[in-house]
Amino acid sequence: MSLENTTVLVFGGSRNIGYLSSLRLLGHGATVVFLLRNPKTFDDDAVIKPYLDSGKAIVVNGDALSADDVASAWKKAAQVTGRVDFVIFSVGGTPKITLTHGAVIEPRNLCTQSTLNVLCDMPHLEQEPKFIFVSSTGLTKASHEHLPILLKPLYSWLLKPPHVDKLGLERILHHAAGKPWADPEPEADIMNGGVGGGVEWQSRPGLPAAGSLNDWIIVRPALLTSGKCEADKTDKKGKPYKIIEGDSYKGYTISRADVAHFIAEEAILHWDQWKGKILAVGY
Repeated sequence: MSLENTTVLVFGGSRNIGYLSSLRLLGHGATVVFLLRNPKTFDDDAVIKPYLDSGKAIVVNGDALSADDVASAWKKAAQVTGRVDFVIFSVGGTPKITLTHGAVIEPRNLCTQSTLNVLCDMPHLEQEPKFIFVSSTGLTKASHEHLPILLKPLYSWLLKPPHVDKLGLERILHHAAGKPWADPEPEADIMNGGVGGGVEWQSRPGLPAAGSLNDWIIVRPALLTSGKCEADKTDKKGKPYKIIEGDSYKGYTISRADVAHFIAEEAILHWDQWKGKILAVGY
């Protein structure tokens, strides 16, 4: 399927799921706009260089934690065709492992505040973009209860700091999509503090009104690995991964490459099948 006239704006596309999804979409003919903190990220990348040279891949220098930089990325993406068709949000930091606090990412509200910037600084567009937000399994109370017992200690300790942040991301999306929130409210400094400037998150100017965000999915990968894309193997019959709506996924792992396969080859190409859903993806 060709995506020749499709514009995709990617936050968190320098590596991993965002990068791998972008390569697939570029291969389908889409134009992909990246917001990158380091403009030299792709300088030695022979795979993406032809797309940069042809103008199909466009780099905007900036940080998703900066509202001004996010606004610049939106503006650049909208200039391609006058609209932004898809937004992929897969922002994440490099964790520092500590004995006392697990995998610590700075700032601790990286995903939450970046999500607020992406939504609050979205320009007025005639056509609402379709949003894909990458979260994680095991965040909510219900999804944590369905984790395999061997993974629960890992999620409760090591992965707790980044997952607290992603819970904030999901809280914002539940508000914007008008979905009920069953869990306790995330910590105030995740939602309002730090880079967010201490402003009550629901009072942020530009935040979509409750229930006004229509075209979105939340992708919750299982425990991520760096394995190859099993879905690309020609001897595989059907998809090697499961797609489970809601909180009931009970599996263990999935490769980042297969998550990217789901985003680019399933979610985007068959949007009407998946929109408005929270989807766990794993083997």
